[in-house]
Amino acid sequence: MEQQPHDPTAAGPARHRAAGAERILVVDDDPTVAEVVSGYLDRAGYVVDRAGDGPDALARAAAHRPDLVVLDLMLPGMDGLEVCGRLRGQSPVPVIMLTARGDEDDRILGLEVGADDYVTKPFSPRELVLRVESVLRRVRPRPGVRRLAAAGLTADPAARRATKNGTELALTLREFDLLAFFLAHPGRAFGREDLMREVWGWDFGDLSTVTVHVRRLRGKIEDDPARPRLIQTVWGVGYRFDPTGEPVAGPSVSGGN
Repeated sequence: MEQQPHDPTAAGPARHRAAGAERILVVDDDPTVAEVVSGYLDRAGYVVDRAGDGPDALARAAAHRPDLVVLDLMLPGMDGLEVCGRLRGQSPVPVIMLTARGDEDDRILGLEVGADDYVTKPFSPRELVLRVESVLRRVRPRPGVRRLAAAGLTADPAARRATKNGTELALTLREFDLLAFFLAHPGRAFGREDLMREVWGWDFGDLSTVTVHVRRLRGKIEDDPARPRLIQTVWGVGYRFDPTGEPVAGPSVSGGN
C-alpha cells in the first residue's frame, strides 16, 4: 500500500481538522474500499492512516497508536482475526471488523478475538462513520459518572478502567460496558434483547453477539468460567449478575450459554 500523505481524499478537509483529532487506522487490501472509507472518515474530521495487509497494520499501529481500527477480515497472508488478536494483545484499542460475508460464524469469530463491532460488506460509508463515532463516543472518558463495585470487581466509567481484586482487567469496550451495567443492576435478570438495547443502544441486531460478550466477560471475571457464579444464565430469560456468587440449584442456571 502506498504512503498516504498524497492521497487526494486527505487534501482540503485535513487543513480544517481540530487539533488533537482522533486517529483511525483503516486496514483493507482493496484500494477502492480503503480510499472511500478513508475519504469519508477524513471529511468527518479524523486523522486517517491506511494499511493494505496485516504486517503493515501492526507496524503502523506501533508507530502511531490509533484511537480506533477499521479492519477487514479477509486480508492476504495474516487475516483480520490474527491482526485483531495481536492488536488487542498490545492495547485496548477499539476495533470495527469489516466482513464481505454475512456468515454468522465470521461475525462471532471477530467478536471472540476482541472486535467491538462489525459491518458487513457491502455497506454505506456514512453508516460506517456513524459506527466509528458511536464506538469512540463510548470509549471517551465520562467525568462525573460514579465508580461501581461489587464482589471484588470495580468499574470506573470515567477512567474506563476495571479491576478484579485490585488487578486491572483487560476488557474490550463492549465487555467494559457490559460489566458496568451488571454492576449497576445487581440481582436483576435481563434478556439478550434488553442487554443489546440498554447496554449498547442497539434496537436490533444479532442476539448471538450478546452471548459472545457474556462468554468473554465470564472468562475474565469468573474464578471458573465453566461454572459461572457471578454472571448467571436464567433459563428462559437471559442473564443475571449475582454479587453474592451463590450457585442456584435447578435448571434456572447454566454455564454454557
